[in-house]
Amino acid sequence: MIVSHAHRFIFIKTKKTAGTAVEAAISQLCGPDDIITPYRAASEKDRQGRPPQNYRIEHPLKPQRPLWRKLLGRPERYWHPTIGYYEHMPAWRIRNYVGEDVWNSYFKFSFDRNPWDRQVSWYLYKTKSKKTRPSFERYMQKPTAYVDNHELYMQDGGLAVDFLGRYETLEEDLNAALAQAGVKTPVSVPKVNVTPKKDAARGYRSYYTPELRDQVARWYQPEIALLGYDF
Repeated sequence: MIVSHAHRFIFIKTKKTAGTAVEAAISQLCGPDDIITPYRAASEKDRQGRPPQNYRIEHPLKPQRPLWRKLLGRPERYWHPTIGYYEHMPAWRIRNYVGEDVWNSYFKFSFDRNPWDRQVSWYLYKTKSKKTRPSFERYMQKPTAYVDNHELYMQDGGLAVDFLGRYETLEEDLNAALAQAGVKTPVSVPKVNVTPKKDAARGYRSYYTPELRDQVARWYQPEIALLGYDF
């Protein structure tokens, strides 16, 4: 998640949409007062600009760090709301923190991806460390199978951003969004944080039964309606 006061834009980072690559690219546009949230250390080397900065804040609406973690000296996670700004942060919370004047005057953008394709990528990512990977069908029964992307860039049933781009046309859409925000210099998007696929030649459709296809359609009806995706 990035708030650029220098260019008056807000990037809301979604899951399995090359969000880390987008951040790596647009960090180079940021100034010293901009907010850049951290992500896993292994990917930080790929940033093309400023490192994480200004993301720790105190705010009356910020969740408090549990006392037991403080007493045990446990570190705060880079993705946890108690640090302030964090990577997959929903629009409503960003709005609370930056205030109405900033929220209403800055250009806000995010990205999403064909939900059937994204779901397979999520499954491969969440099960990559398993010695024996569960079947896709079995994984889809778990609470962790759900990807809350549309809840990040929507608020009160409507779109909370000015531009919602597609993963499938990522660099083109990113530069279109930046141009609308007033950034005149195009950026290139690096390949970072890519989930390895043991069966890269296998298309996402092959993972689905008709029942699983319909399950994804029910779960992600908002982004399907917004971007016109189909199976």
